[in-house]
Amino acid sequence: MPELPDITAYMHALQPRIVGQRIEQVRLTSPFLLRTFDPPINELDGKLVRELRRIGKRIAFGFDDDLWLVLHLMIAGRLHWKPRGAKLGGKQNLAALDFSTGSLTLTEAGSKKRASLHLFRGEESLKSVDPGGIEVFECDLNAFRVALSNENRTLKRALTDPRVISGIGNAYSDEILHAAQMSPIARTQKLKPDEWERLFSATRETLKLWMDRLCAEADKDFPEKVTAFRPDMAVHGRYEKPCPRCGAEVQRIRYADNETNYCARCQTGGKLLADRGLSRVLGPDWPRTLDELEALK
Repeated sequence: MPELPDITAYMHALQPRIVGQRIEQVRLTSPFLLRTFDPPINELDGKLVRELRRIGKRIAFGFDDDLWLVLHLMIAGRLHWKPRGAKLGGKQNLAALDFSTGSLTLTEAGSKKRASLHLFRGEESLKSVDPGGIEVFECDLNAFRVALSNENRTLKRALTDPRVISGIGNAYSDEILHAAQMSPIARTQKLKPDEWERLFSATRETLKLWMDRLCAEADKDFPEKVTAFRPDMAVHGRYEKPCPRCGAEVQRIRYADNETNYCARCQTGGKLLADRGLSRVLGPDWPRTLDELEALK
């Protein structure tokens, strides 16, 4: 799912292309994409794009007459910049926003169509799609600590909860925790003051690093291939590859459709975290440390 750095890059690329431009029409190929009916979508025709705004992992397009089109890409939704009036053939093409400068198209891979569009009138109505998480670049250390420690949760769960903190998902939470050298299963209500400082700094620095990097790429070309798996990430998607800090193999915890990647040497004192699948199968044979894992191999 595109997260804060990816959404920022999309908006960075869209700013010079559509802000100050009038939308000619919105074309939809999927009846399930648009989740609102009042105001009708054709009311946008001819309206000027006044601004772009991020709401968590959503992009809000602000138009004349206080109209707001809110897009949530979910897991597999992606944006593309095409020549004006680009055709929408195939099952993956769900919508196009046509401008005189080009067409912004939305695709979604896979059979589960989860991406959504909402059209609202009035800024107040945007609150209905805002999960309410704090913005990490708009809060101080104390507000960050209070938000994440309101419930005694694991750091991984707290960082990826949109009601707690805005815009962070599976990929960048892995990178943040590696940068902070903290375990993904550490409990928020048990962190020490110096650990909170380290986590707060790592969260800001990691997100800023990737925002700057992706926006620099978007200056060259529209970000057509947004992905959660990038070769220059430290741990996310790098299972069994060397940690860039210590060289140990990156480990993982798998659950449902997701996995958490971490470095046992840097983040958990050499302890392997139990995998819900393999640890149950292996039982007492499950290796508890990196040394036991190497011996098993």
